[in-house]
Amino acid sequence: MTRSSSLAARNPWIVLVCAATIVTIAMGMRQSFGLFMRPIELEIGVGREAFGLAIAVQNLVLGLAQPFIGALADKHGAGRVGAVGALLYAGGLVLAANSASALGLNVTLGFLIGLAMTGVTFVVVIGAAARAVPAEKRGLATGIVTAGGSFGQFLLVPVAQWLIDGFGWRGTFMIFAVLAATMAALAIGISGRPKAASGAASEQRFGEALREAGGHSGFWLLNAGFFVCGFHIAFIATHFPAFLTDKGLDPAIGARALALVGLFNIFGSYVFGLSADKLRKKYVLAGIYLGRAVVMGLFLSMPFTPLSATLFACAMGFLWLGTVPLTSGLVGQIFGVRYLSMLFGIVFLFHQVGAFFGAWAAGLAYEITGSYDWAWTASIVFAVAAGILNWPIRDAPVARIAMEGGR
Repeated sequence: MTRSSSLAARNPWIVLVCAATIVTIAMGMRQSFGLFMRPIELEIGVGREAFGLAIAVQNLVLGLAQPFIGALADKHGAGRVGAVGALLYAGGLVLAANSASALGLNVTLGFLIGLAMTGVTFVVVIGAAARAVPAEKRGLATGIVTAGGSFGQFLLVPVAQWLIDGFGWRGTFMIFAVLAATMAALAIGISGRPKAASGAASEQRFGEALREAGGHSGFWLLNAGFFVCGFHIAFIATHFPAFLTDKGLDPAIGARALALVGLFNIFGSYVFGLSADKLRKKYVLAGIYLGRAVVMGLFLSMPFTPLSATLFACAMGFLWLGTVPLTSGLVGQIFGVRYLSMLFGIVFLFHQVGAFFGAWAAGLAYEITGSYDWAWTASIVFAVAAGILNWPIRDAPVARIAMEGGR
């Protein structure tokens, strides 16, 4: 065991604080990218479909690379992976600030930052946090880390709008690059290689873990549900500010709405993280998806005003990322935590495939039809489907984990 992993074992709060701060920075900047759509569109003529495609590429790369990066973190430790991701994030932002075309945005804001985020967002960081605490506290730990992403959204989205107003979108990307680089130092706090469990679990190989998960129906139901989660989050984060502007609301309302989503998800992530330790995770997860369908339906049935946008943001924010501690918790509960980063990385891949369509297809539908009606309808239908799919998941630990006492 390395010195850093020994330190984490004695002081799990070091891991949690550093993990939550990393996610605060990484996700806070990511959730502000929708605010850059209009300034970029006005300056270099990149339309909503093209900008949405760049964000979609980012989400897809994040998803496709995540299982492999998660496996690297399981083998070499989250600290090294996080430091590399932080530096790549900073470099991608610097290059994005100098982009002058849709292709440049796809390469920088899309591919490079999507790859960078694999090391500094939920999969790698939550894997480190989950291994730092006892099994009965993992839901709370992952909820705290998830809340960090929400706090980042609440904190950095208004800051991003203020910076764009004062320094332009290019200057804001440069400032964000400096902030991204600080995550490399924070990665020291989550360093240390995972320790294999004793007994049968220690004998499991990488390929065996894949086959075990692939043969479990609940694993695939979680994948399907997380696809829907990704669709919702990417659609709203990327297009909601523009949607509100189209309805005649001030652009500041969109920035405030995204910030409120982040604020209320701090509470939601904490509450659902606690519920992951006390209730049947699959039922709470189903309830979140069905709740999203109700919230979106009510919002679309009301007049579009600053008040309705605020109420929608608060309600959706509470349900925003509560799926993360519950979904990762189910993966750990069923299969154990030895390969949690890799297995949750696969589930996260489906999340990001959904995010690809949420960001890109919504923009394409807007270009074709002139509205976001299709995207809202699809979001509601998908939410109901996800709620139904999560209900029958077999959530008992596999026999191998049961013999090891839940590890």
